[in-house]
Amino acid sequence: MSSSPRSRARRRAHRRTTTWLGGVAVLAPLVLAGCAEDRPTPQVLAERPERTIPAYDAEDPGPAGRAALALVPADATVVTVTDFDASRQALGVPELTSESLVSERTDYWERVRRESVLLAEGRLHEHDSLLLLDHGFTSDDVDWEARFLTPDGPGWVLALRPDLDMARVEDAVDAGVAGLAGADVDEELHLVSVGAATDGEDTWAARDGAADLTAEEPAESTYYRAGCVPLAEALGPDAGVEEQDAVLSRHDPRDLEPLDAFAVSFDDGVATARLGLDRPDLFDRSALAEDFPATGPMGFGEVFTTPVVDPSTGRIGWTVAAPAAAAGLVLTDVLPFAVCPEVTPMEEPTGL
Repeated sequence: MSSSPRSRARRRAHRRTTTWLGGVAVLAPLVLAGCAEDRPTPQVLAERPERTIPAYDAEDPGPAGRAALALVPADATVVTVTDFDASRQALGVPELTSESLVSERTDYWERVRRESVLLAEGRLHEHDSLLLLDHGFTSDDVDWEARFLTPDGPGWVLALRPDLDMARVEDAVDAGVAGLAGADVDEELHLVSVGAATDGEDTWAARDGAADLTAEEPAESTYYRAGCVPLAEALGPDAGVEEQDAVLSRHDPRDLEPLDAFAVSFDDGVATARLGLDRPDLFDRSALAEDFPATGPMGFGEVFTTPVVDPSTGRIGWTVAAPAAAAGLVLTDVLPFAVCPEVTPMEEPTGL
């Protein structure tokens, strides 16, 4: 029996290799446990082949975290990509669609909330019953979803499964259900979007170094941010002078290198931060993250454990101990490894 277009696309997209953590795990504990003067000098390659992100190709889009960047305007400050296809693959239901049994679809959504790091549950999910009854599709037909924030406001992109009848989606947009009113529908590319880049407009894919922030293999979720995170923001909304002083007593962020952009991806219980190639400050950034005080229910070091550092490729990897908490920390930028190389004094509490 011949396979469906969606099945063939998944097989292309989900060829997996052994996680990169295995390649450097032997070195990492020794490096992280030592003092700064004991750390080996990172090997910097003199020349590297330039990596670029190709234009969006519906026939072979590649990993969602990379494909979405070819559709997001270059001036977006934050981009989140949630790859439901990768999540379904990880949970053993790669062929799940709106045509699957209700029990199978319900079980998937219950499991994914517990077992995966999803940066969005999907803008269609809460409207599934109405969409299925009136238009014949649901969030289970969404391959991936991207959300982004630009100076002009928020935007989003939904990539629908390749064999879905897009006339159904057109009808839903015309009916204005599930927040789809006014969305653009590209029947050829199987995309629905608001605020996506138009032909000739610069995209995140064309940003310098963007390709080095993207995973070669599918990830369940990916977070991209332009620039670094101010120390006060990384400490969390409930942090004050005491927490900042605790960090500064052991680390000086001003010694770190500038950070133009970064990404965090999640797959199979592993989180990977990408800060760009050849980061001599990566060990210091990882150590700073380990020493960060907890200002919420769970601190960064409790959620992201057993760090592994690879300065040449600019990656830090962690085991994710609490998926839901991990998503919360990322979405609120409680990300100590990405702090800016500067310190802004906090105001002392007045007691009033």
